[in-house]
Amino acid sequence: MKLAHHDRYDYSPITERPDFDWPGGKRLAFYLALNVEHFGFGGGLGHTPTALGPPPDPRNYAWRDYGLRVGIWRIFDLAERLGLPLCHLINSSIYERYPQIVARIKARGDEVVGHGRTNSERQADLDEAGEAELIREATAVLTQAHGTPPGGWMGPWISESLATPDLLKEAGYSYLLDWPADDQPFWMRTRSGPILSVPYPIEINDSPTMLSRMQSATDFGQMIVDQFETMLELSEERPLVCGVSLHTFVVGQPFRLAQLRKALTHIMAHPARDRVWFTRPGDIAAFARGLPAGIISGS
Repeated sequence: MKLAHHDRYDYSPITERPDFDWPGGKRLAFYLALNVEHFGFGGGLGHTPTALGPPPDPRNYAWRDYGLRVGIWRIFDLAERLGLPLCHLINSSIYERYPQIVARIKARGDEVVGHGRTNSERQADLDEAGEAELIREATAVLTQAHGTPPGGWMGPWISESLATPDLLKEAGYSYLLDWPADDQPFWMRTRSGPILSVPYPIEINDSPTMLSRMQSATDFGQMIVDQFETMLELSEERPLVCGVSLHTFVVGQPFRLAQLRKALTHIMAHPARDRVWFTRPGDIAAFARGLPAGIISGS
């Protein structure tokens, strides 16, 4: 039996790669990814803590909107109290309706990552021309708002077509987050040259943990701590990336925020935190691009 495969990257065991350090001799790169998502009113595609209702489904729409009205502000405040940077995987439609959120992101100097127009659509459902237009439109909004184009992209619902890496490279993106295949960055092939894959946390992610697998908030807090502790230990052998993915309407709920606060406070008070680079995926990508050829897999 011959299985379908891709030609985006070659197999590279992590045990066979050259060693290197992150900036300042750090061994573990740690980042927080906040998904700032906007959904259309009237039902259809969207997250839910229970079950989707018949249109217009105000219960689920309002629960998602809670994240933008309430949850995100508590997450901003927590990050500031702990001195942690954020990167925002942000739908471009946020810029049309939520100017205060955009202003807070600008004031903090956080990174923004392209995340489509809205999470009420998936780019894999479009033909190539439609997907290219989605990427162009979302990129233009972020560029106009921030003065520079975003360097990174993650598709809504982590959805890709067979052409997505090619289209992102051609749109000027230097890295993507859609391929959670590694604990280090690696280079992927596109028809227009290489694009970097930066590790994204599909497991240490509040949405699938608590909405899909129905694990508790305390489970999620312990998962963050266990992931950090284990990766910090493993980073003695080789440098790694430890990310935590959050959604405003999930962990922005007070009882979940309490567990996030405990986990992040533990990390920030860790006696070995001097070995940790608290950073953003764009900075990880920039550092990886500057390493000599042969250090990063696929280079």
